[in-house]
Amino acid sequence: MASPNISTENGVVVGNVTEKRGVSNPVSRYLVRQFDARIARIMTDLAPSTIMEVGCGEGEMIKLALDNTAATIVGADISDAVLATARKNVSSKRVRLEKMSIYDIPIDQEFKAELVVCCEVLEHLEDPRAGLEKLHALTESHCLLSVPREPVWRALNMVRLAYLRDWGNTPGHLQHWSRRAFVNFVSELFEVTEVHTPLPWTIALCRKKQSLRPSESRP
Repeated sequence: MASPNISTENGVVVGNVTEKRGVSNPVSRYLVRQFDARIARIMTDLAPSTIMEVGCGEGEMIKLALDNTAATIVGADISDAVLATARKNVSSKRVRLEKMSIYDIPIDQEFKAELVVCCEVLEHLEDPRAGLEKLHALTESHCLLSVPREPVWRALNMVRLAYLRDWGNTPGHLQHWSRRAFVNFVSELFEVTEVHTPLPWTIALCRKKQSLRPSESRP
């Protein structure tokens, strides 16, 4: 049975519970390459001049952005330890890293961006709707989101004998979306223009709705 190194700060699971890109399993490495290739292609096609990554983790998405765009990039994460790793992984004058929760990022021009990226974050939030609202406020044009695709994610964990007592649920995952459920959730505030499902994730590229109907706003 897998026994990953689980890191917490202030009671919150931070970073990657199971390292995705350093694994030796060829199947796992293939799946991650497929995920990264899809993200890279989307970034290349959009060619944003500014990117804000919410929940930047160890900086893997920022490295993809540096390789595939000419954007200036701001990354935010809640973890000092994770940000320390990101600063080692990413060295560029185009990148600035800040310690902030998704809920606390100011709606200021310095944090707004043509492309807002939020990968593997929303499933960790107790209030994902508030997180989605913040992403909508920060986005000037497009938002790129990804979450684990359920129940596939948990099933694959069970196959590799991980988290059996929790029926395959990764520590820190509070929200669970199928492809359809996630698209419906995101569509409350965004126009979903592309959906991709590289196993075992759901990736959604969204365009900001410039005006929301009263029913689409939180009461």
